[in-house]
Amino acid sequence: MVYQINEYDHLTRVITCPPMYMEIRNIINETQRKYQKENINTRLAMQQYQNFVQTLKKLEIEVIELTPSPDLNEQVFTRDIGFTIDEHLFTCKMEQPIRKGEVEVLQQTLQQHDIDCQPLTVDTMEGGDIVITDDIVYAGNSNRTTAKAIQHLQQLLPDKQIVPLPMRKDILHLDCCFNLVSEREGLIYDGAFSTDDVRQLHKRFDLIEVSAEEQFYMGTNVLSLGDRVVISLPENKRINQKLEQKGFQVIEVPFSEIIKSGGSFRCCTLPVQRKC
Repeated sequence: MVYQINEYDHLTRVITCPPMYMEIRNIINETQRKYQKENINTRLAMQQYQNFVQTLKKLEIEVIELTPSPDLNEQVFTRDIGFTIDEHLFTCKMEQPIRKGEVEVLQQTLQQHDIDCQPLTVDTMEGGDIVITDDIVYAGNSNRTTAKAIQHLQQLLPDKQIVPLPMRKDILHLDCCFNLVSEREGLIYDGAFSTDDVRQLHKRFDLIEVSAEEQFYMGTNVLSLGDRVVISLPENKRINQKLEQKGFQVIEVPFSEIIKSGGSFRCCTLPVQRKC
C-alpha cells in the first residue's frame, strides 16, 4: 500500500539504500565541495547508516533497502529519486546525469514489492524539493526542480494546491532549508527564500529559525516519524532543544559521515506509507 498525505503522520514503511559505494566524485553541491579532499569514510558511513536503520526497525518501521551499485555513489539519498503524495508514488526525473540510474533501481525494487509508481516525464523534479501538508504541496523551485515540472505536477494532482517556493541557487533542495514536523510546526532557514515567502510561511506555521551554519550542517533535514518523534543529528543541539521545548521526542543518531555529501535523515528516506 502507498499512502502519505503529510510529513508528520506515523511512518510505517520507508525505502533506504546502504552507502556501500558512497564517494564524492563529481562535485554537485557546496557541501561536497567543502569535503572533497577529506571525502567519505565508507566504513563509518555504513556503520552510521546501519545504526539509523536499526533505530527505524526498533520503532516497527518497515525498511525496504535498494541494492547499491558501484556506479551510483549518491544512492543513499533515496528521497531525491521519488516521493509519495496521497496514494501516488512518483519516481523522479533527475537533473544530474550521474543520478539517473538510481531511478531505474528504485523502479525495479518497487516492481519486486508489487508497489505501483508513476514516472515523471517533464524535466526535471527531485523529491527533496517536495514538502507536503494535508492540503498543500510545497515545491522548491531549485536548480534540480524546474517551474515547468512543478506546473506538470499540478496537472497530475488537480485536487491539490501546489505552492512553488523559489530558493537561493546555492541551496540544493527545499528540505535543506524548510521542513515540517507537525501540522503547525517546522524548521526554516529564512535566508533561502524571498521576503514575501518567508512572511507567508511564518504566518502559516510555527517555525524554528535555523542559522546559516546550522543550515549547512543539515539542521532542517530531520526525519519526522509521527507522534511528535523526530530523528536529528546530535551536533544540532540548539535545534534539538527547541524541538524538545515544543514537546517533541528527539532521537539523536550520529550521521556525520553521510552529511558530507549534502544530505541527512530526510534525504536518506523515501516514505512509502504513513498512517493517520
